[in-house]
Amino acid sequence: MIDQAITELVQYGLDTGLVAPEDKIFVTNQILEALGLESYEETPGSRGAEELEQILKEITDYAVEKELIVDSIVYRDLFDTKIMGKLVPLPSMVSHKFYELYQEGPKKATDYFYKLSQDSDYIRRYRIKKDQKWITETPYGEMEITINLSKPEKDPKAIAAAKNAAQSGYPKCQLCKENEGYAGRVNHPARQNHRIIPIRIDGKDWGFQYSPYVYYNEHCIVFNGEHVPMKIERATFAKLLDFVSQFPHYFVGSNADLPIVGGSILSHDHFQGGNHEFAMAKAPVIKEYVIPGYEDVRAGMVKWPMSVIRLQGKDKERLISAADHILMCWRSYTDEAAFIFAETNGEPHNTITPIARIRDGYFELDLVLRNNITTEEHPLGVYHPHAKLHHIKKENIGLIEVMGLAVLPSRLKSEMEQLADAILEGKDIRSNEVLEKHADWVEEFLPKYTDITKENIMDILHEEIGQVFNQVLEDAGVYKQTEEGRAAFERFVGSL
Repeated sequence: MIDQAITELVQYGLDTGLVAPEDKIFVTNQILEALGLESYEETPGSRGAEELEQILKEITDYAVEKELIVDSIVYRDLFDTKIMGKLVPLPSMVSHKFYELYQEGPKKATDYFYKLSQDSDYIRRYRIKKDQKWITETPYGEMEITINLSKPEKDPKAIAAAKNAAQSGYPKCQLCKENEGYAGRVNHPARQNHRIIPIRIDGKDWGFQYSPYVYYNEHCIVFNGEHVPMKIERATFAKLLDFVSQFPHYFVGSNADLPIVGGSILSHDHFQGGNHEFAMAKAPVIKEYVIPGYEDVRAGMVKWPMSVIRLQGKDKERLISAADHILMCWRSYTDEAAFIFAETNGEPHNTITPIARIRDGYFELDLVLRNNITTEEHPLGVYHPHAKLHHIKKENIGLIEVMGLAVLPSRLKSEMEQLADAILEGKDIRSNEVLEKHADWVEEFLPKYTDITKENIMDILHEEIGQVFNQVLEDAGVYKQTEEGRAAFERFVGSL
């Protein structure tokens, strides 16, 4: 049984191009060593690439049976990543192939690298398929809603082991270049099957890789070669535009650099990009501006629930200068009437979430104005999902969500299934410990629907979740899409 699984895994490597025919015996022996096997007989089977999950399960089942690993999803992931690492070419070979293909065109290079990142099981396709996704129509366009189910939950054994594990400062974080080939541990994922493409961004050494969780098509991460904190500054705009110059079929953006409005990893300077058009990119400019001193750069307000200034121009340097001017003005801008404070008690609040792309031969920057001030009423942030929405979304609104793609917690899958049953059966939602947090929401939207059936209940819940996400983005907007909000937006633009 184990011999057949090994044979099929090596054949998978040959079929996908991960393993060269000349390396077949070498790779096989590497796998045997990892499994503690001293003998082996090639036993061909009939399973193809789509059965990779099952093949790896049989290999990890064997490892559990022989007490090589503990029977836990975390330990299984550590071990099957180690096994897959035996099939993946060395970083130098991957990088050489990438840049060889880049000479034919940037898209050819990224197509190759994206396929390799999937074939190597660094991106676990069979888990990504479990994510729930749908579209919700809003006044601002089609929002993309996802419930993230591809990231496995840690089990009690792994949690206990992580608690007792010695603390390590290597790698410093999950974005550091030292992750390439790293064996991992219970509190840090294995990365033997992970490859990074070295790139130069604005004259500095950076790395290019894909996200293992792929929230959208070709979801890539571009990270500083040094472990330095996130910072939005003039150089940020230069780096973003340099990246899209090199990969014009991709967009790229940065999370903001302050807590609450920033991303999950503020300790390591990085961007996210990919081959995907978000609702925000499709949103039109509803009013154009002339910024004094930057008359050659087109500027305008975007029709979006958050506050976005779009810049467009042919001259990259002029666009960088205009963006830096707006950033500097926003950093120091206070408008008490609009509850915008540049700082309180010495703590800065204003920053920007920038996104870059090339459209119709023009460089384009979307600058999303952010503010992280908190109050007693809104202790998690005034410009953050308000408390009444926390039953759906409580986490920070980072770059991906700013652009119109909701990444919602996995708990919602089972909660919505339970809620659907409760609504259909007319049960008291408030008496259910798990569902009571949704009660006000359900009472608010339910009267809109006269015909609720088993066939349409999930569609109704999906629609209402999408509308909640639209409200989440409106909460996160520093200027609301109201007459008063637009007037306050105009005051800021008038200060530039």
